[in-house]
Amino acid sequence: MKKAKRFLVLKNLARSKMVKVALIRIRGEIGLDKQIKRTLKLLHLYKKHVCSIVDNTDDYVGMLKKVKDYITWGELDKDTFKLLLEKRGKLMKKQQLEEKYLKEKTGFNVEQFASEFISGKQDLKNVPGLKQFFRLMPPKGGFERGGIKKSFAMGGALGYRKEKINELIKKMI
Repeated sequence: MKKAKRFLVLKNLARSKMVKVALIRIRGEIGLDKQIKRTLKLLHLYKKHVCSIVDNTDDYVGMLKKVKDYITWGELDKDTFKLLLEKRGKLMKKQQLEEKYLKEKTGFNVEQFASEFISGKQDLKNVPGLKQFFRLMPPKGGFERGGIKKSFAMGGALGYRKEKINELIKKMI
C-alpha cells in the first residue's frame, strides 16, 4: 500500500505543476536484468554515482517503478541544479561547461538558465554538446546508515526521498 501511495504522489505532482526530478544511480551493474539495464540506459544512468534530471511525467514514473531498487530520486531545486551545472556540467571531449560557452549558445548565464530549466522553458538539449548526465563523487560521509540495499524510508539510500535529494547531491558534488 505504501509503495503505491508514493508513486501516486509523483503522478499528482506531474499533473499539478512542472517539476524536475533528479535521479541518482546508487548500485552497480552486476546481476542486472536486461530490461532494467535498458531502462537505466534510457534514463542516462550509465554507471554508479551518475545523476540525471527528467521531467515528472507518467512515462518516467513507470520507468522509476522498474528501477526503484537501483536508484534514488526526488524533486530538484534551482540552487542545486545551478551548482550541478557549475561544478559537474561537462561538454563533449570532457571539457568543463563554462558560463561564457553557455551565454554564447543560449543567451543565458548559469543563474538564468537554471531558473528557466526548473520552470520548464529550457532543456539540457538546448545547450549543444552538453552531456545529459552529471558524474558525481561518492557522498562525503557515506550513504545513510541502512546502506545501499534498503529503501530511504527504512533508513537506507534507495527510492524516493522528496526534497532531501538536494542534500545528497550537495554531498556528492
